[in-house]
Amino acid sequence: MSLLSEAWAWLAVEGRWSGPAGIPARTAQHLAVTGVAVLLGAVVAVPAGILVGHARRGAGWVAALMGGARAVPSLGLLTLFGLWLGIGVEAPLLTLAVLAVPSLLAGVYSGFLAIDEAIPQAARAVGLSPGQVVVLVELPLALPVIVGGLRAATLQVVATATLAAYTSDYGLGRYLFAGLKTRDYAQMLAGSLIVIALALALELLLAALQRAARRVADPAHTSDPSGRRPSRKDHP
Repeated sequence: MSLLSEAWAWLAVEGRWSGPAGIPARTAQHLAVTGVAVLLGAVVAVPAGILVGHARRGAGWVAALMGGARAVPSLGLLTLFGLWLGIGVEAPLLTLAVLAVPSLLAGVYSGFLAIDEAIPQAARAVGLSPGQVVVLVELPLALPVIVGGLRAATLQVVATATLAAYTSDYGLGRYLFAGLKTRDYAQMLAGSLIVIALALALELLLAALQRAARRVADPAHTSDPSGRRPSRKDHP
């Protein structure tokens, strides 16, 4: 029997799909770790990206931060946090949050920079305050790129969230670590297939969300597949 067939057989066992250690429970844990980590990353990245993008300054600082965060090996960072915080899910959450920051920050910052400078200037000219310009003008226009950064960050985190099982009995990574320890390679492959399926599902969901954000940012262009703006004669 091939390894792939063994993995499908492992997945087909009825007991795998129930209980606190079953696939649905592990998948829910994996999604929870991913969601919390991305949220923690957004707490840092979104305000920083808005501040720098709105001011249109600090490109060097943003590039240095993103490059530094991406250069840090996730397993090494998890080991450091694990030694500091001990066994539990806290160390993986912090590690994954650090992983999420660069993509989120790049999405927010790039989204603001992509806006024509004349648009926020015109908004200020009609009396909008800086806060109103950000919330009412710049954020809606930057939304597609921001969601693109969220999309990239989420996919990176959900794929790396298997490391949560390194310091805790949590998430889909447990199947990989348990399989590695016992040389149960069918279990490892089955766990990997579940993570891949979960990542693909999130990719489809976030891609749809990004398309919706484009419609919000520019309904005139997205209402017609050709990108042609509607004119008066298009209406009865």
